[in-house]
Amino acid sequence: MIELSPNYNQPLLDDTYLPPVTIRLMRVEDIEHVSRLERRCYTLPWSSSAYVTEVGNPSAYYTVAVLADGTLAGYAGMWVNMDEAHLTTIAVDPVHRGLKIGERLLLDLLEESMRRGANHASLEVRERNLVARSLYFKYGFDDVAVRKNYYSDNGENALIMWANEIRSPAYLDMLDDYRARLA
Repeated sequence: MIELSPNYNQPLLDDTYLPPVTIRLMRVEDIEHVSRLERRCYTLPWSSSAYVTEVGNPSAYYTVAVLADGTLAGYAGMWVNMDEAHLTTIAVDPVHRGLKIGERLLLDLLEESMRRGANHASLEVRERNLVARSLYFKYGFDDVAVRKNYYSDNGENALIMWANEIRSPAYLDMLDDYRARLA
């Protein structure tokens, strides 16, 4: 159920300046902030208890993006089972969108998924979320199926997207290029 913005066609800001962002593991003490941000970003937010469970799940990997002033600007998570990473969430505070925080979170998820042995990555995204879909296409995800009426808030379809062979030399070269651009 990945979404980057309820405003599906929000333009990105000029990326000549990207603020420093630290991406670190989500901790239990972050969950209150994550839950507040979750409610600002999504019409179907997860409960705080869901994040408590995920932080303790050894198959899960949940991170937060923290600005230099300590502001929690976004978060992301995934599960890794066997050779597949399933990206479960990426959210960026609306006041910090356009600063490539979502992209940095996505890159971190992909890098960690490979460290954990994944060779494929999957996710669901709202069909009309063009900003998120564009980011996922950029990182090699392709539409493979549709979950009709997946979102209970408005009946919108979810697209299932996959990236295959994420440990291939060509994919790793692509990630190196994007990582360098974000540095």
